[in-house]
Amino acid sequence: MERNANVPGATIQRLPAYLRCLLQAQTNQMPLVNSGSIAEMCGTNAAQVRKDFSYLGELGTRGIGYDVGELIGHISRVLGIVERRRAAIIGFGKLGGALFGYSGFGERGFEIVALFDADPDKIGTTAGALTVSGMDEVESVLRGQGVEIVILATPAAVTQSAADAVVSAGVKAILNLAPVSLSVPDDVAVRQVCLSTDLQILSFHLAQGGASER
Repeated sequence: MERNANVPGATIQRLPAYLRCLLQAQTNQMPLVNSGSIAEMCGTNAAQVRKDFSYLGELGTRGIGYDVGELIGHISRVLGIVERRRAAIIGFGKLGGALFGYSGFGERGFEIVALFDADPDKIGTTAGALTVSGMDEVESVLRGQGVEIVILATPAAVTQSAADAVVSAGVKAILNLAPVSLSVPDDVAVRQVCLSTDLQILSFHLAQGGASER
C-alpha cells in the first residue's frame, strides 16, 4: 500500500468516486481521459480533479490526459485495495443479509468471509458458502479468518459491545451502520453511515427547492 499521509480527508473521500468513474470509462473502452471528462463523469469540476490528483504524485501528461488503466491502478494502490480485503458482517438481519448479497463488494476488492448474529435461530444457518456464527465466536473467528474490516449492522443497544469484541480481535477498521457513536482506541478507524441522517439531509435539500447534493 502506498503511503500518502498528506492527502486531505476530503480528497480521500472523493477517490472512490473517481475510481468508480474510471472503471466505467474502462468498460466503455476509453484508453485516455482528461480532468474535464473525469469531472463530468463524477459530477465535480476539472480544477477539483486536478487539485485532488496533485496530492497523489505526478499523474498524466499535459495536453494528453491520463491513461485510464494506469490511473485505476494508482488510485487502487492509494486506497489499499490492490489485494482483496477480508471483511465480516456482524448482524445478519435484513440489512446484513442485503449487504452480504451485494455483488459490488467483490468487484471493488472486498471479500465477506464471516457472518455473525445473536439470534439462536440464525446461528448455524448458511448463507452462500458461509455459516452464521454466534457472538461468542466473534474474536476467535475474526482472528482465524484474518478479517481486516468489520461491518456492524447491529441494533444500537448492542453495537458498542460488538465493537469491543471486534477491537479485542485486533481489527483496525469498522464500518458502523447503527445510529450510535462508538468509543474505540485511537488506532481503530471508524466510518459512520447513518441512513436516517442522510435522508434528513436530502429532505433539507428538497425543502430548499430540490437542489442536488454532490
